[in-house]
Amino acid sequence: MRSSCLEISGLMVAPWLSAIIMHVLLAMFLLCASSFSASGILTSKGVNIEVQALMSIKSLLRDPHGALKNWDKDAVDPCSWTMVTCSSENLVISLVAPSQNLSGPLSPSIGNLTNLVTVLLQSNNISGNIPPEIGKLSSLKTLDLSNNHFYGQIPASFGHLQNLQYLKLSNNDISGAFPVSAEYLSQLVFLDLSYNNLSGPLPPWILARTYNIVGNPLICGTGQQNGCSGTLPIPMANLTDIPSVSLPGKRRNHKVAIAFGASIGCMSFIFLTVGLFFWWRQRRNRQILFDIDEQHAPQVSLGNVKRFSFRELQVSTDNFSGKNILGKGGFGNVYRGQLPDGTLVAVKRLKDGNAAGGEIQFQTEVEMISLAVHRNLLRLYGFCMTATERLLVYPYMSNGSVASRLKGKPSLDWMTRKRISLGAARGLLYLHEQCDPKIIHRDVKAANILLDDYCEAIVGDFGLAKLLDHRDSHVTTAVRGTVGHIAPEYLSTGQSSEKTDVFGFGILLLELITGQTALEFGKASNQKGAMLDWVKKMHQEKKLDVLVDKGLKNNYDRIELEEMVQVALLCTQFLPGQRPKMSEVVRMLEGDGLAERWEASQRVESHKFKVPDFSFNRCYSDLTDDSSLLVQAVELSGPR
Repeated sequence: MRSSCLEISGLMVAPWLSAIIMHVLLAMFLLCASSFSASGILTSKGVNIEVQALMSIKSLLRDPHGALKNWDKDAVDPCSWTMVTCSSENLVISLVAPSQNLSGPLSPSIGNLTNLVTVLLQSNNISGNIPPEIGKLSSLKTLDLSNNHFYGQIPASFGHLQNLQYLKLSNNDISGAFPVSAEYLSQLVFLDLSYNNLSGPLPPWILARTYNIVGNPLICGTGQQNGCSGTLPIPMANLTDIPSVSLPGKRRNHKVAIAFGASIGCMSFIFLTVGLFFWWRQRRNRQILFDIDEQHAPQVSLGNVKRFSFRELQVSTDNFSGKNILGKGGFGNVYRGQLPDGTLVAVKRLKDGNAAGGEIQFQTEVEMISLAVHRNLLRLYGFCMTATERLLVYPYMSNGSVASRLKGKPSLDWMTRKRISLGAARGLLYLHEQCDPKIIHRDVKAANILLDDYCEAIVGDFGLAKLLDHRDSHVTTAVRGTVGHIAPEYLSTGQSSEKTDVFGFGILLLELITGQTALEFGKASNQKGAMLDWVKKMHQEKKLDVLVDKGLKNNYDRIELEEMVQVALLCTQFLPGQRPKMSEVVRMLEGDGLAERWEASQRVESHKFKVPDFSFNRCYSDLTDDSSLLVQAVELSGPR
């Protein structure tokens, strides 16, 4: 006789009970499936589509520096991978890998990352055609593929990127005409197609506020630079032309007068209406800009930077409570804050809210600085501006600054100090030689080099000089910086350059070696600038062991110590032209070319005349805290 019961593990179960068990098992399966799908987008086989897409991108790229080495095809989601940022729903929204020496083609699979908002792959060696599949990224706001080797035409599918605000394809080999479909890019704010081989004029309906097509010989050849770059005004509605009236007859003059009067009245009415409309819109925009109604202010993003309301940052820092102060500096105080989603941030409240110029200028500078993205640069997370306030929001750095860690316990080991020096050098190299336009830091010191969770060096405050002083550096009258770090030519003339930063970096190396800041050493010896003279003397007498931080307890490599001191002395030479560029500094710290450069500097040193009546001692010993040069001795100016 056929049994009417279900047998499970040797037990007989009634049909009604077996139905309940099957429903429970099905519910558990669906629950598990939903929990996995929360980690990303799954295929029918349970594979994360975004993991597949990113692994496809990795498979076609050559990665000599291992920037993508922790990308794992067996991962449940890619949110812990380097160069990848996810939303709160664990969806990939950002792919940021600039200056990583990546080469090879860009995989069409990038089109499967449909939630991408930001793609920054500039300053690599990526080649091939720009994948048309990028047109699938409907949420994309920022796309930077500049300084690569892309060729072929700009895909017509770019017209589908209706949320795109920032597009930079400069310094490639792109040819052909700009696609007609781009007329749909109504949100475009910044467009840079410079230095390619594009043909045909830039369409007149491009709505980018700032554009640049210089360096395309078929459009902007030699002597044809007018109209190739600039800032476009917001287009005004075209006013309908009022036709003139001319009627024959006895009362022609009377009718002409009536028509003329009516025309004037009509035009006056139109102009008044248009004027009132623009006045209303300007007033409305100004209200939004200044966060007057902060509780209802829209949370918008400019490129990859979020705009916060002042009220939101007040709440996150407990009304800028003194207990949340992380550091104080020449530019303002830095506060620890916690956003509603639990994210820890550092909020820098600039001292003079009106010093940054106009609102549009400040906003543009923030947007440009936010695009300086490098693993050794502090990322700008967001900003806030009102009629009287300017605030910048950064990620929170749990290990603080190098200055604070040099004082802390346990002491930084020698390998960590070497890694910090190389990381800081790479960050400055990016600012000087790979960032367009280049940025001069003007205050390189241990307090402005921050440390992430893994004690990797992060250069902070690199954009503040640009944001707060819109005068050209060669006409600067107030010297900004920290006593002991200021290059002689900057102190005496106010002229800053990349070599000013190189000098500050040399002092930073000495701070890493000695465990003391230049300012502390100057106060201890009652003579500012004495650290450099002391190091020179110890190096000449071959007593380098005297220099080393006692916290290292002789756990360091003597040869590496000698090399680091040599690099520091090369960076701090009196004449700016004799100092190396940051690209050379990076190579020397990596062990390439130091011996030759040092030998050459010693030959020059032995043949040159001594600079009369001027030394580092004199340069700094005459400088007091209330100097008329307004030098700001900043202890902790960078967010941590």
